Amino acid sequence: MQGLLVFGRTGQVARELAERAPGAVFLGRDDADLTDPDACAQALRFAAPRLVINAAAYTAVDRAEAEAETAHLVNALAPAAMARAAAGLGVPLLHISTDYVFDGSGDAPRTEDAPTAPLGVYGSTKLAGENGVIDAGGQSAILRTSWVFSAHGGNFVKTMLRLGAERDELGIVADQVGGPTAAAHIADALLAMGKAMLANPERRGIYHFAGTPDASWADLAVEIFAQARLACNVRRIATSEYPTPARRPLNSRLDCGAIARDFGITRPDWRKGLAEVLARLEQDR
Repeated sequence: MQGLLVFGRTGQVARELAERAPGAVFLGRDDADLTDPDACAQALRFAAPRLVINAAAYTAVDRAEAEAETAHLVNALAPAAMARAAAGLGVPLLHISTDYVFDGSGDAPRTEDAPTAPLGVYGSTKLAGENGVIDAGGQSAILRTSWVFSAHGGNFVKTMLRLGAERDELGIVADQVGGPTAAAHIADALLAMGKAMLANPERRGIYHFAGTPDASWADLAVEIFAQARLACNVRRIATSEYPTPARRPLNSRLDCGAIARDFGITRPDWRKGLAEVLARLEQDR
């Protein structure tokens, strides 16, 4: 896509975007350091794009508890600076956020206007980023998604493939439930939203997008092993049996009705996305 500027180059969604939008400009850390929000804004103004996607973030959920200042720079201040620069140029901006802005209570899918209550630094900084983007006043869309996986980088699917080939049994958390989402599907959604926003300046707001059906991490692991033909048994455990520095929301279900209503984008089947990722990994061997 000509005129598209993407913050991020090596992340899961950025790499999928690169395959779909070869004419776009991608800014990595060497081009725009997200710990320097002013530099990000300057890079955006210099590029003078027609559309901006921020696919870069500080995503190390546990490490963020000890690196709160860095996480705040990358997840909160940098997106806000990008949004102000985009608003100054009059160009739309899409920003990726997360289910971690919610506390994970109950079992009902969260709508976009549900109360936010992050459990840790990562979620808090992502929520601050959302607010900064909105406060900039330009045409923007925030895409909250969850449980991202792909053939690129580190993610749950690749970890399960490695451990499943090494062990006969794995204990996997079964009381956290959400919508696993292929990075390829997120990239497709972002590009479709971007085109619609360019065509209609009224297109803006917060949207949820996640794969279907909702599943636990244990459910996802079972499907990974089945599709990959790995003889590894999944022992379902509680979150309390797998302590981590950062608390995770137990309920990461997202109501994705708004994006279907406004953009015609429906929830993709993550099992199909998983099959495509496994085929890609096999091809790249």
